[in-house]
Amino acid sequence: MGTTDVLRSSIQHSQGRLSGRLAEARSMEASRDRPRDGHERIDAFLATTSMHLHAVDAVLLPPARRKLADGGPLVHDYLRSSKALEVELAHVKAHEYGSVYETSYGWLDVWSDVEVAMADHQRHEAVIGIRLSDTLPDDDLDVLARRLWAAELAAPSRPHPYTPHTGPFGVVARRVMHAVDRFWDTAEGRMVPEATPEPKKPPGRFAQYVMGDPRFDEESEAR
Repeated sequence: MGTTDVLRSSIQHSQGRLSGRLAEARSMEASRDRPRDGHERIDAFLATTSMHLHAVDAVLLPPARRKLADGGPLVHDYLRSSKALEVELAHVKAHEYGSVYETSYGWLDVWSDVEVAMADHQRHEAVIGIRLSDTLPDDDLDVLARRLWAAELAAPSRPHPYTPHTGPFGVVARRVMHAVDRFWDTAEGRMVPEATPEPKKPPGRFAQYVMGDPRFDEESEAR
């Protein structure tokens, strides 16, 4: 049973980041001299949210299914919620670029549906994070948190609700869609934010010696 809060904290941080992106995208009024600003905020929200969803599929669902006593039902419920959010994200993209199938919707309805779907998804994601944190040892939780961050770097940047999400077919689908999405992001000039670099641990004493860069804590310096 884990004692560290690293995985839950990572999930909470990601959810807060995505909620912030959603708030920015909803306030998409752009000035006349910068008409693309609204699109950039929406693109950033779509990309970061899609990449996180794909990363959760790749990193958290396999151990949840294997290690948790009720992992099968938990993963099933999560996937239902995740796919529902992906469908709403696809509506946002279609609405943004003027699809004829979106003419009966207004932006207020679109964002309202996204907000509801995201809240439901975050509840299911939080449950998986809590259950894994209560079940796995600290070392495994630390590895999962690091893998979750790294997986976003190689995740598709667009929603794909109807491609496989789990198992070997899910792995292949994510790799293919990552390459396809990168091509179309470049071709369409979409704004895809770069992931925040993972914080590096401070070097140990031996590394400091090798680099010739000794560092002293405040207590030592006070003495």
